[in-house]
Amino acid sequence: MGAARRGRLTTAHGVVETPAFMPVGTLGAVKGVTPQALEEAGASILLANLYHLSLRPGIDVVERLGGLHRFAGWERPILTDSGGFQVWSLGGLRAIDEDGVTFKSHLDGSPARFTPESVVAMQERMGVDVAMVLDECPPWPVTREAAAASWERTRRWALRAREASRGPSALFGIVQGSGFEDLRLQAAADLAGAGFDGHAIGGVSVGEPAEIRRAAVEWTAPALPADRPRYLMGVGYPADILHAVACGVDLFDCVLPARNARHGVLFTRDGVLKIRNARYKDDPRPPDPACSCPLCSRLSRAFLHHLERSGELTAKVLATLHNLRFYLDFMAEVRQSIMLDTLTDLAARHATRFTPQEEPS
Repeated sequence: MGAARRGRLTTAHGVVETPAFMPVGTLGAVKGVTPQALEEAGASILLANLYHLSLRPGIDVVERLGGLHRFAGWERPILTDSGGFQVWSLGGLRAIDEDGVTFKSHLDGSPARFTPESVVAMQERMGVDVAMVLDECPPWPVTREAAAASWERTRRWALRAREASRGPSALFGIVQGSGFEDLRLQAAADLAGAGFDGHAIGGVSVGEPAEIRRAAVEWTAPALPADRPRYLMGVGYPADILHAVACGVDLFDCVLPARNARHGVLFTRDGVLKIRNARYKDDPRPPDPACSCPLCSRLSRAFLHHLERSGELTAKVLATLHNLRFYLDFMAEVRQSIMLDTLTDLAARHATRFTPQEEPS
């Protein structure tokens, strides 16, 4: 665990103590959660998505209304993903060329286009604290030849984005290379000297086996500059976060806590709890007795089970608040463990605790 590190990411909207987890507010908000509730849960930075915001309400609207912080009512730091992954997931609805990518909106089919320069400009117009470059995220599986060509294009785009950046947003480059060690190391080296404010590890959690995902982190993180933040995109379960922290990663995001909550799956200190199961119909205990979120501090498993089985929207809101609080408390525990040099013990406790098939008693 020797590579694990504490840090402070200082932005115009506040300081982020790292390692940190960023709740995913794709449209500027986590589904069912107010900005005040996010703050009370302990979130210090929010992730939003340029692709979705550019389509609706549009960058002009966000800029006209004072930028994304004012528009979303979120006064703390914001990182925006460039939307590259979303564009690539459109499949036949997009076409790539050397200058950028043309695609059809998933909302109404209207044409749109992203270039490295336009993606940076849109994020800067919204006034975000951290902007991501436009990248190409190869699918899994992918041949080495295709992954190499993809990285070369992403590298050229990253350099164009760096040249176009005017601030004040910090700009992060993104390492791709799929499951090929030499490509990952080359990508890290290419970006290391390009003057980016931070670096991300992309192209993981796209369907590859867990051993490939972890290997990509082990190869890439130590190869990135030690004096800049390192961000692992789209990961994941607590054990995966702990593994990446041990490799020297600082920032994380994942839809998992909010998405699982909307399906009645809660993270607790004893493991995953599937609240729809009949065993909780008469259970008077809080979902997690050690948690002080609005759900656990006041309500029972039986009541949440009742709401969930009844289709009551409140169940999803309460579960989302709980899961986010769990993740944010977990990251606070990670930071403390780094200071106390007990991260190995924490990782051992979490190694098998949160597989989706297991439930606490």
